[in-house]
Amino acid sequence: MQGRKLELKVSGMRCGGCVAAVKAAVGRIPKVTRVEVDLATGKVTVWGEVAGDAITAAVAGAGYQAEVVPPEV
Repeated sequence: MQGRKLELKVSGMRCGGCVAAVKAAVGRIPKVTRVEVDLATGKVTVWGEVAGDAITAAVAGAGYQAEVVPPEV
């Protein structure tokens, strides 16, 4: 089971190294089961039992800004 899915918009990513840094930072959060990063759109998708605040804090720790995208209804 991958848990719930959260999508975030991350600004400041410019290269593959940026993608790797964000993916690693978010992947270290306990209970995150999967992370996908799309450099072209700045979208980060995270699966797991984790709060959006923890993810945005991890992204900020890697040097980028993130905001949770509200789920579509």
